Amino acid sequence: MVIILYGGAFNPVHTEHVALAKAAVKKFSPDRLIVIPTAVSPHKSGGLLASAEDRLQMCRLAFSSLPCAEVSDFEICSGGVSYSYITCEHFKKQFPGADIYFLVGGDMLASFPSWREPERILACVTLIACAREDKKALKRSRSEVERLYSVKVERLSYVGRAVSSTRVRALACLGADFSVLVPAPVAEYMRQRGVYYNERLARASAFEKKSRWAHSVRVAAMCAENASRARLTEEAAITMAALHDVTKNLPKDSPYLSGFVPPEGVPSPVMHQYSGAYVAREYFGVTDENLLNAIRYHTSGRAGMSPAEMLLYLADMLEEGRSFPGVEGLRRIFYQGDLSHAMLAALEHQVEYLNSEGEEIYPLTKQAYLYLKEFLT
Repeated sequence: MVIILYGGAFNPVHTEHVALAKAAVKKFSPDRLIVIPTAVSPHKSGGLLASAEDRLQMCRLAFSSLPCAEVSDFEICSGGVSYSYITCEHFKKQFPGADIYFLVGGDMLASFPSWREPERILACVTLIACAREDKKALKRSRSEVERLYSVKVERLSYVGRAVSSTRVRALACLGADFSVLVPAPVAEYMRQRGVYYNERLARASAFEKKSRWAHSVRVAAMCAENASRARLTEEAAITMAALHDVTKNLPKDSPYLSGFVPPEGVPSPVMHQYSGAYVAREYFGVTDENLLNAIRYHTSGRAGMSPAEMLLYLADMLEEGRSFPGVEGLRRIFYQGDLSHAMLAALEHQVEYLNSEGEEIYPLTKQAYLYLKEFLT
């Protein structure tokens, strides 16, 4: 008997989860593909989490097209942190004599040496790994695991696309379209049950033009995917991003701005950061000053910005819909370095652009640039 174990948070299950499973089934022809949602993942925290029942049901819907697939509630019923060595030993005992494989993505294989009791896992199963866009990274990780543990890691020729559950959650939270990222039955289930949906934040869409809201959603996805870099929860990252441009399209006489006192000397393109923080607090109930300051300075920046402030500034400038000379280079710095160096590069670009156009540099922007330049160089 051949069995493939496939574990993960599946929060939610997306198209690449299913594609990876199909590739493994095609190559290894298992008698059973056992999909095992975690109770609490040891590798992930701070994200929006669907209920155990929702994740189980979404997995049942997603893998229903594979006749050999079944969804196990073993880890969920066990409770607590889900460690793979416990799961592998459980199924090894349940199916003595079976050839058992454990299916992982390339990112998980890279972290395998840091897992709890990796030797006990390998005493029960053979790893199957699949690359996610980067074949070279998988080759390095595979060689390292094989060297460290004197085992063979099976490889799938299928190369997955970069689809993240975090992005799905961010889109679903704001009521945006996520249907291309998850199997159709899962999308329908999520919409019907409002999985991850945040009605309070989704109301922000009514404040903005359609194109502006699309930008805000992209910023939210980028902030959510990088929330841990700014020491934020996923919900906090989505909150500041969803509301950062909430007053961009509001007229000055809007009732939502009735108590807002504009600061003096603020140019028109910058004013919405201040009014946005006001509406975020007064209408949307945001009380976290870290998030309010991220909104308050997302256009200008300021000296001594917090990680959250830098993340929102950078996501607003570099989200995937932005297109301007130099944006790809700035994105590389953002993804390959820390937030402070990415912020300095972004401010330097902004200052050079404004100087080339003969436009005045807002004082806070200049102060932010000089502060980071002195601090980092």
